[in-house]
Amino acid sequence: MYRPLADELRPSSLDEVVGQSHILGENSMLRRIVASGQIPNMIFYGPSGTGKTTVARIIAEKTNRTLRRLNATTAGIADIKAIIDELDTLMAPSGVLLYLDEIQYFNKKQQQSLLEFIENGKITLIASTTENPYFYVFNAILSRSTVFEFKQVEAKDVESSVLRAFTFLEERDHVKLSLEEGVVAHIAQSCGGDVRKAINAVELLYSASKGAGAKVTITLEDAMCVSQKSAMRYDREGDAHYDILSALMKSLRGSDPDAALHYLARTLEAGDLIGACRRLLCSASEDIGLAYPQAVSVVKSCVDSALQLGLPEARLPLAEAAIFLATAPKSNTACVGIDAALADIRAGKTGDIPRELQNVHADSTELKREQNYKYPHSYPHHYVKQQYLPDALQGSRYYRFGDNKVEQAARAYWDAIKQED
Repeated sequence: MYRPLADELRPSSLDEVVGQSHILGENSMLRRIVASGQIPNMIFYGPSGTGKTTVARIIAEKTNRTLRRLNATTAGIADIKAIIDELDTLMAPSGVLLYLDEIQYFNKKQQQSLLEFIENGKITLIASTTENPYFYVFNAILSRSTVFEFKQVEAKDVESSVLRAFTFLEERDHVKLSLEEGVVAHIAQSCGGDVRKAINAVELLYSASKGAGAKVTITLEDAMCVSQKSAMRYDREGDAHYDILSALMKSLRGSDPDAALHYLARTLEAGDLIGACRRLLCSASEDIGLAYPQAVSVVKSCVDSALQLGLPEARLPLAEAAIFLATAPKSNTACVGIDAALADIRAGKTGDIPRELQNVHADSTELKREQNYKYPHSYPHHYVKQQYLPDALQGSRYYRFGDNKVEQAARAYWDAIKQED
């Protein structure tokens, strides 16, 4: 029966797990918990192929509890009830250790069905998820669990697993493998920190390789073919999607054109043209704003061109927009101003609109009042002092001039005019 190479090479001890030194290193928290034998409810959070399932299996083997495994993509309430029925029976005299994979796919009712038994200790839950548990796991479960984050494995750590996989194949099949220079490094680099993906690439290369007798050659060309685009982590419904778009926006705001191009490239390589366009348009108003008011028009033109061209040509106007925004002067005064005004509105700070600003045509025919509105264009410099904010908000300041050239010029202009008034 066929057994995937990644499963054959699955570590049997914590020392064999690649990476995750922050939680599995010597004297680290999770390692000490496992060594104590007192296993609490835990949630393992991190990308695929980083060791979550492996560590859960190792922990289960070190307890005297009955191990049950469920995958939330296929399990339901009936499966949970079947496990609950085993409690306090000869099938699970010391309780159950439940490993629940992809817990984010359980709805609230399914997750809550475990609460009573997690609380009294009859079920110890080890759940794993590739999504942020604080978004996808309900608070009642979170409050009873400890979250451990598994991080993307560094390429240098993945290399040891790739070499181990090739060595295992040599010994298992009694062959001599000849690896071209750069094969191991390329597989490790292109797997995107996913050890399982790296080992799968090794297995595929070995199966498709050409050999003479007991000698098999693995070429760099084949390795590059097998691993093309494999380093991408981009799920349009998951954290990776929002993390990359967030990094793009923050790189634009931080005036780093190289980082902006990097994250734009990752977005476009995943085919997310709309996501890239939205971030660029938002940055033009949120981060550049009044320091360069024409930025909105420039970026809108680039976005329109990109949407008309489609990929791959869309990369050209979008790259222009990204570099333009990253190197443009910055001002968030408009953003701060509107957010401050919204905060007052939401707090109930409104008040009656001054009579001078009301719509005169809405007056009742029986009650006519003088509006006394002063038309600014009828006065010098198109300005005249009068009340605009409601009485309750007189003196409120939402907008403050930024320290860039454009806004300081506007400030000097209005200071001169208003002082004459």
